[in-house]
Amino acid sequence: MKLYINTHTNPYFNLASEEYLLKNAKDDIIMLWRNEASVIIGKNQNAFAEINFDFTNENNIKVVRRLTGGGAVFHDLGNVNFTFISPSGGNLSSGIREGGLDFAHFTAPIISALCSLGIKAELSGRNDIIVHTNDGERKVSGNAQCVLDGTTLHHGTLLFSAELSRLQGALNVDPAKLKSKGIASVRSRVANIRELLGEETQMTDAAAFEAYLAEWLSREFSCTAEDFSEQMENEIDKLVTEKYSTDSWNLHRFGSFEKQRRRRFDFGTVEVFLTVKDGIISDIAIGGDFFGIREISELADLLRNLEYSRTAIESKLREVAISDYINGANSENITDLLCEIDTIA
Repeated sequence: MKLYINTHTNPYFNLASEEYLLKNAKDDIIMLWRNEASVIIGKNQNAFAEINFDFTNENNIKVVRRLTGGGAVFHDLGNVNFTFISPSGGNLSSGIREGGLDFAHFTAPIISALCSLGIKAELSGRNDIIVHTNDGERKVSGNAQCVLDGTTLHHGTLLFSAELSRLQGALNVDPAKLKSKGIASVRSRVANIRELLGEETQMTDAAAFEAYLAEWLSREFSCTAEDFSEQMENEIDKLVTEKYSTDSWNLHRFGSFEKQRRRRFDFGTVEVFLTVKDGIISDIAIGGDFFGIREISELADLLRNLEYSRTAIESKLREVAISDYINGANSENITDLLCEIDTIA
């Protein structure tokens, strides 16, 4: 097992490093890293719906798309990120449930590290680590996963001393998401870990917290930290240039469609865009903050050129494993969404 303490703070480089490690991993990998101010959006999200670009442009906050699904998150140097990468059969993936996505499995060591600091932490909902405070439950970590050719990537955030006011300014959080959690705002939902530590804990900044995590994980998994080689850095830089710093990857639009629908489910938000001509679905795109182990574009391809009727859509969706594309969904969920689409004025 390898533990990388990634000292880069450029979000383009750091997201590219995850892809490089995912595609080249022969052994289990853990990486700890921090980003300068940035918004990291889920692979299937519409950046223009999720981000307040007036705020991010004014505050020089980069926007970067990641490999995993899920929702948009705010990073700054007060936020420590962790990444687990495990090829099939690796020690990290031992015990993972069938299907590839197992948040409880990969968040367990992080929750243990927090509990060792006297923080009451647990996994909550789909993918959050929450803590119990005198003011109720607060989120300190959001997590996401993907699987590529049998190798699992799990990563998450840990708010230690983040500027939470900038978090709220940068994100356009879906009111339906807040309502489903019974809270008024994203700011009231989250907390910094530093605020939860006892006075006896000599840990005042995110760098010290990252060092603590490195020590904890080294003991937990019997590994030692190492640096990226020059060759690795060169390959990652190439990914930055060709992909992670480009608007085509980070900001690609969903195109021009005549119909649209967005709905919040227990498994996440799903947004559908489509154009119907002469009773046929001539074009379609699907986005949202859901998770999945297969490319959502494949599902859209299956529906393109199909008759736009409930019978045809329902029949086609029953032929495929919907939950591979949208984890937790079934054919009825997506059929209902497609068949209730309204024409945009």
